[in-house]
Amino acid sequence: MFVDEVEIQVEAGSGGNGCISFRREKYVANGGPDGGDGGDGGSVVITADDQGDNLYAVSHKKHWKAPKGNPGEGSQRHGRNAADIVIHVPAGTIIIDAEHDFVLKDLVERGESFVVARGGKGGKGNERFKSSTNRAPRQSTPGGDGEKRRIRLELKVIADVGLVGKPNAGKSTLLSRISRAKPKIASYPFTTKTPNLGQVQIDFDHAFMMADIPGLIEGAHDGIGLGHEFLRHIQRAGILVHLVEPEPTDGTDPLENYRSIRDELVQYDAELGERPEILVVTKADLPVAEEVRELMSEEFDKEILLISAVTGQGLNELVGRIAQQLNPPSDW
Repeated sequence: MFVDEVEIQVEAGSGGNGCISFRREKYVANGGPDGGDGGDGGSVVITADDQGDNLYAVSHKKHWKAPKGNPGEGSQRHGRNAADIVIHVPAGTIIIDAEHDFVLKDLVERGESFVVARGGKGGKGNERFKSSTNRAPRQSTPGGDGEKRRIRLELKVIADVGLVGKPNAGKSTLLSRISRAKPKIASYPFTTKTPNLGQVQIDFDHAFMMADIPGLIEGAHDGIGLGHEFLRHIQRAGILVHLVEPEPTDGTDPLENYRSIRDELVQYDAELGERPEILVVTKADLPVAEEVRELMSEEFDKEILLISAVTGQGLNELVGRIAQQLNPPSDW
């Protein structure tokens, strides 16, 4: 099950209370105060790592609460600090304050952490309050309250390349041919219901991550179809590979389909219109594929690649073109 958005309640532990205590030892007259401080409460920490590629592991638990710090004791014994609770999420997770709707942290890199709720400080024991004028203080302070917060976790898939295009354009088939990903593939539209990730190996030292974004349709940015749920995953892709089906099964025009998807991307995020793009006509084994490629090349005044994920035609050229844009040969 793919989960890319979760709302949870987090609560840090409160600090332990300070202790009021006096020395009571034989042969020690007028023993002074010796109450210890309370321990700090545990915090709630979110860290990005390699455990899973979505938020399913977090979604089953709606309330995360860290333990309290132990109270102080006599003989100046301080209470034990409580352990933190660590919530593991995939890299690419955005932490949002759900109540006020602002971003707390974007965990882009693996290993990054963020304290979403800080534990309360331990209270002070009466030993802290002794002075030359107050030799037997009978005061202490309670432990501080831990922070509470309602947060929303949103995952944006981190990929070097994002595959976009109309449903049934061949994105899943392409991903399965050039990587080890095994997305669901069928001859009907909307086969892909969740983003799929696959690593494409260029050579021994170089590889890139490719994401197959579920099929977009007109109006996706307004919540129509499946694409609106996954448009945010495209935002992290460095390069867009736009696949165009030369002979759509619904009888639509390939050129208009391309314009429609481009418009959806720009309306969702204007910056996507400036993102580097490789335009590809798929299903080269169809008789009309070459004709459509030539029409698109003239219409948009750019080089259009022609591939077939079934026969393998043009796949090496496509991978090479992507590799060149991601890592120019001078950087290799």
